[in-house]
Amino acid sequence: MKRTADGISASLPIHSDLDLVWVRQHVRQAAAQLGFGLVEQTKLVTAASELARNTLVHGGGGLLECAPVSRGGARGLRLTFGDEGPGITDLDQALRDGYTSGEGLGMGLGGARRLVHEFAIDSRPGTGTTVTVTSWMPGAPRPREER
Repeated sequence: MKRTADGISASLPIHSDLDLVWVRQHVRQAAAQLGFGLVEQTKLVTAASELARNTLVHGGGGLLECAPVSRGGARGLRLTFGDEGPGITDLDQALRDGYTSGEGLGMGLGGARRLVHEFAIDSRPGTGTTVTVTSWMPGAPRPREER
């Protein structure tokens, strides 16, 4: 695990159930340090937990990159989950509520997407998966998407 002096930026390995605990703890602490309220912290931690578990279970393990972000006066927290697993064959199906590739409830990717302000996924069979999510501080003006 690598952390920077700000206590927010970090690279966290995801290779075991214990790592899932570390991911949740770090995301909660980082969000709190940035000033996110309890509800927003909980949403972000829930999304991070789902994505970290997917990284472990479906991707065979990987890495979380956590960093503070700002744009147009708004401050937020960006989380990037990456793995080198088998990838996702059908992204539309994987994002649909009720779909499950295992024994879960089928709320993972779609649920995580609803809990954050920005959600991006890049996955191709045989190349792994990268999911990037960003949550912005409540009350701050929402930044416009960069194009």
